[in-house]
Amino acid sequence: MRKVLTSLFLAGLCLFAQAQRHGVQPAPAPIIDTIPKPVVDTVKVDTTLRIINLNPYFTLHVDSVLNYDLRINRIDKTPYYWYMKSAPVGLQLDRGTGVLYFKADKAFFKSGKLKYDIPYTVQLGVQSLNNPSEKADTSLTILFYSTEINPSRLKPTVNETMSVEEGDSVRFKVQCEMGTFPIEQITVNSNMPISHFRSVHQCDDEFAWMVPFDFIRDNDTARSKLLILEFIGADKFMNKDTAIVRVLVRPGIDYPKRNEEHARVSKEVQKYIDNLKLTFYAVSKTIKSNKSTRTTFDITSSTTALAGTVLATTASSPTAQDLGKIMPAIGVTLVPVKEAVAPTKLQEQNTASQIRTVVKRLDYMLSENSLTSDRDLEILAKTKRLRDELKQAQLQLVDLPMVELEDAVNKQNAEEYFNSPKVNKKYKLKVN
Repeated sequence: MRKVLTSLFLAGLCLFAQAQRHGVQPAPAPIIDTIPKPVVDTVKVDTTLRIINLNPYFTLHVDSVLNYDLRINRIDKTPYYWYMKSAPVGLQLDRGTGVLYFKADKAFFKSGKLKYDIPYTVQLGVQSLNNPSEKADTSLTILFYSTEINPSRLKPTVNETMSVEEGDSVRFKVQCEMGTFPIEQITVNSNMPISHFRSVHQCDDEFAWMVPFDFIRDNDTARSKLLILEFIGADKFMNKDTAIVRVLVRPGIDYPKRNEEHARVSKEVQKYIDNLKLTFYAVSKTIKSNKSTRTTFDITSSTTALAGTVLATTASSPTAQDLGKIMPAIGVTLVPVKEAVAPTKLQEQNTASQIRTVVKRLDYMLSENSLTSDRDLEILAKTKRLRDELKQAQLQLVDLPMVELEDAVNKQNAEEYFNSPKVNKKYKLKVN
């Protein structure tokens, strides 16, 4: 201030001297206040509590150590309390000094408590213990990374090879063993086309497929088929892992269809048995009528011969004696007449016996191969035996003229005749 006043005084003297030299009267000098004024300090004082060295984002390598001292805009000795929430496992904060400490131990990641490449947001703050209203809340983010890559693996919940039959259902889950980068998508491939299955798109999805009964076709030479399922998982960097499940499919039993087939074959066998019984009835009746005729001839010839012998030995008149001598010759003459009128039907008798044998065998096979339930495990073998037995019987009696059933009366008569005790005794096997 003094230097300013001195400079102004000297400048005034120079101007006055110049004015005197040129004859000009100088202007009156202004009045200057020489009392110094106090300088007003306009700098504002920071009264808001803040964290002055906050780093909002930390990136830590595995097995590294974080030791960060958080500071506030206060230099007095007033005590402050530091706090945090939603912190990852292992992160520590000194409540009194605000020192943030963390050691990224690899055990945290192996146990699954921490994961790589996932940002963890931590809420933290500081508060004055003397003035509860004076506090500061903020947040920071911590991200962990590792240069060591552990591949993710697919783990189906079944063995690598499984065996099923047609009509069975294949159901299992595809789980994931998480590595450095999780699997984000799964693709399913197979060595042969399949339909109506539930696919797998991500971890823990369930694969479901009902094996159709026509999976193994009749013209296939192999008795089983091998279905190979490939589950290909990929992470965001397209690192892939493949899990293979082999499904061995064996021929199965379509019970509704096979039951219908067995019922149809059984019906054919039963119909053939009924026709055979009716044919047996017709053949046996013919043999019975022929036998009655032959018996009549035998009785007539025997009676004639006996009567002639009696007349020849006991008659008193010569005419009666001569007639008695002729009558035995007449009886002997009736024998070739009997063979001509009613010859012995050996072939018909053999045919009737053969028919009866076939009927008995078919009845036994039909009873033996009946179904025990709707899901009889031997339904295929039983149906095949019935079909083969029917074919064999038809070949055995291929030359037999069959008598077809016309109504229920013929069937009932034939059934009663076939099972009558007299007929059973007649065709019963005898052992000498």
